[in-house]
Amino acid sequence: MVVILKPHPDQKKVDQLAESFRSLGFSIHYSEGEHTIIMGLVGDTSRVDINTIAANEIVDRVQRISQPYKAANRRFHPQDTVIDVAGRKIGGGAFSVIAGPCSVESEEQIICVAEAIKASGAQFLRGGAFKPRTSPYAFQGLEADGLKLLLEAKKATGLPIVTEIMSQTHIDLFADVDVIQVGARNMQNFQLLKELGHSKKPILLKRGLANTIEELLMSAEYIMAGGNPNVILCERGIRTFETSMRNTPDLAAIPMIKHQSHLPVVFDPSHATGIPWMVEPLTKAALALGADGVMIEVHNNPGAALCDGAQSLNFEQFAQVMDTVKQRAPQEGKAL
Repeated sequence: MVVILKPHPDQKKVDQLAESFRSLGFSIHYSEGEHTIIMGLVGDTSRVDINTIAANEIVDRVQRISQPYKAANRRFHPQDTVIDVAGRKIGGGAFSVIAGPCSVESEEQIICVAEAIKASGAQFLRGGAFKPRTSPYAFQGLEADGLKLLLEAKKATGLPIVTEIMSQTHIDLFADVDVIQVGARNMQNFQLLKELGHSKKPILLKRGLANTIEELLMSAEYIMAGGNPNVILCERGIRTFETSMRNTPDLAAIPMIKHQSHLPVVFDPSHATGIPWMVEPLTKAALALGADGVMIEVHNNPGAALCDGAQSLNFEQFAQVMDTVKQRAPQEGKAL
């Protein structure tokens, strides 16, 4: 349920109204704009009389929300959420580029990639330390040593790092990571999501291969319900009957998610198709559709990569994509 207050209400009366809601067992999600305060009631509101609330002198109107997600819902929070990551903004009109290899392979490799993507204009370094792989015989990542190498690359370039977590037992290892990624396979690992809800660290949540938008938002809700509002959603393509690409890019999900939620949305064109030459046109599409950024796989030698080399861009290809972004991105010169 959403309670919209009249402009410039008396603060004492706002506090009294909030306390009356808390006494009924509700938690309250506040959203304050220039002229309006919105109080989102989280809990079982079926027993609440809308007319009684609406009769309060500071209440403008009351709306019930049918969607099961509340904290992630745009009706609770009409303004776009902007997430600060080490002084860099994700959301709110800027277009962010997260780039780097599928997996961290060595100190030389990750620093080389970090320096190259920074030179081209990327703001964040991604790289996998823990790697979920379909085959148990495939390279699983350098794990804790990979995290240490990412931090060395951050020290060398100043780029904040984004890397994937696979288990709640690893959370302490991620203390110095700037953005924790929850991969597509773990989107509904609810125990992990609950634990990440206790953190204030930004979480990049990827949509599962066969999950609906509502399921993605409900997974975000798990994190936010735990007290962590810093969630970034990532559309990375879904599994369909199409065989010409690794996955099918669901570009329509970008405006749909932004219509339903206030959270930032980034797009992963590398996993969406698994085809390097498609990264640039899909990045253009993401820009046109209002995405808050893209996440691109880049490797210093894709042919020798230990993971996903076939879909990774080399430095020259990535620089070309970044030229396109610089020409088209909103707030040019500020976002990059």
